Amino acid sequence: MEKSVDQAAFRGALSRFASGVTVVSTQHEGIDHAMTASAFTSVSLIPPLVLVCSNKGSRFHDAVRESRQWGVSILSEHGREASAWFAHRGRPLDTQFAGIEHHRSPAGLPLLDHALAWLECETEVEHDGGDHVILIGRVTWAQYQDETDDPLLYYRSHYGTIIRQADSEKTAYRGGA
Repeated sequence: MEKSVDQAAFRGALSRFASGVTVVSTQHEGIDHAMTASAFTSVSLIPPLVLVCSNKGSRFHDAVRESRQWGVSILSEHGREASAWFAHRGRPLDTQFAGIEHHRSPAGLPLLDHALAWLECETEVEHDGGDHVILIGRVTWAQYQDETDDPLLYYRSHYGTIIRQADSEKTAYRGGA
């Protein structure tokens, strides 16, 4: 017999986990698709693998499964409006990037300008994850920038950024014993 968890308690518990915010994008049959995702993480350094979870009921899901190629924009705090836009269901597909500052990856995938880093991935494997599919992608290209260093965070249905504490900053490793 399967035990059931209280859905409100489950959602409430998960909302207490602060996460970075990404916009994951793909292109299928000449149309750009994107979704906001906080369910993103690194998997492996060798080989370079990351994962993202895609809702089976979204139009993005069908497009990314067909294309097997996707870009990840790891958003800075300046990407808040774009994050909210790409989280909104039912936005017009053909104009969803209109007014959103973006550029193209080497493979032609749309990437958001208001980001700290960008990745280009090829789907390596998929795993069932209930109402989502876990996509594990091999990173084929990566780039980051240092001009902006304030990540966009998501916590309890609110956006935020970090407050740095000077005593937590790492000092450069100097070697020796």
